[in-house]
Amino acid sequence: MAKRDDGARNRIGLMRQTYPSWFLLPACAILAIFFFLPTILNFVYAFTNWSAFSQTISFNGFDNFVDLFRNGTLVRDLRTTLIFAICVAFFQNSFGLILAVFLEEDTLPNRIARVLFFVPVLMSALAVGYVWQAILQSGGALDQVLSAIAGYTIDIAWLGSTTWSIVIVSAIQGWKWAGLAMIIYLAGLKTIDQDVLEAAAIDGANSWQVFWKIKFPLLAPAMTFNVATSLLGSMNGFDTVQATTAGGPGGSTEIFNLFVWRTFGQGLYSQSTTMSLVLFIVVMLMAVPVIWYLRRREAKIL
Repeated sequence: MAKRDDGARNRIGLMRQTYPSWFLLPACAILAIFFFLPTILNFVYAFTNWSAFSQTISFNGFDNFVDLFRNGTLVRDLRTTLIFAICVAFFQNSFGLILAVFLEEDTLPNRIARVLFFVPVLMSALAVGYVWQAILQSGGALDQVLSAIAGYTIDIAWLGSTTWSIVIVSAIQGWKWAGLAMIIYLAGLKTIDQDVLEAAAIDGANSWQVFWKIKFPLLAPAMTFNVATSLLGSMNGFDTVQATTAGGPGGSTEIFNLFVWRTFGQGLYSQSTTMSLVLFIVVMLMAVPVIWYLRRREAKIL
C-alpha cells in the first residue's frame, strides 16, 4: 500500500513538472504560425517579383531595393515617420508624466481620474482618430466651441496645414497612449522611498525642488521604458494617421506604413514586403542606440 502511495506521488510530481511545458505548446504554435513564419516569408518575398500582375514568383535579387531607393517617396516618408515618432514620444511622455504627478496621491477623485485617462488606451486607434477628425475638421466641434466663445464664426482647417498637421496628429497619438505612460510613471513614483522625500523636506526643499532633484532622476527606469516603447512603437503607426488625415494634406503626414499599405493595395506585393523589411531595419538601427543611451543614463543616475 505504501509503495502504491509512493508511486502515485511520483507520478503526480512528474505530471506537475511536465505540465508547464505542455502549456507552452499552444502559445509557441500560435507564435510560430502567426509571427515567425510571416516574418521569414517577408524576408524571402522581398527578393522576388511577387505581384498581382505576375502568374509566377521568381527571385530577382536586389531589384526591389534598387527601385525603392530610386523612388523619392521612400526618403520623404521615412523622414515623416521619424518626425512623427519623435513628436509622439514627446507628447506621450509629457502628458503621461504630468498626469502621474498630479494624480499621485491615492484619493478617490484621483483614482477615478486615472481610470478615465486610461480609457483611450483601451479604445481602437481608428475610433480615436475618427473622433478627433470630426472635432478638428473645418466647421467641426472645436470650431463651433470657439465660435460660441468668440461670438463670431471661426472656421479653421486644423488638419489642413502641410506644416502643422503632422504635429497635431502626433499629439492625438500621444494623447491616446498617455494613460499607459501615466501608469508606468505612477508605478515609478510609488517605488521612491518616502524617507528620502521626508529628509529633503526637512532640509528645506520645496515641492518643485523635490520633484526635479529627487523624483525625476529616480524615474529613469520608467522613462527608459516609456520613451523606448513610444518612440519605437510609433515607427509602426498607421491607424491614427489613416483615420485623421489619410496621409494628407499633400502627403505631409504620409508615414511609412501608409506607403506600404498603398503599395500592397496596388498589387505590388514584393515591393510592399521590401518596404516592410526596410522599416524593420530602420527600427532596429534606432532601437539599439536609443535603448543603449537610456540604459546608460539610467545606470549613471541610479
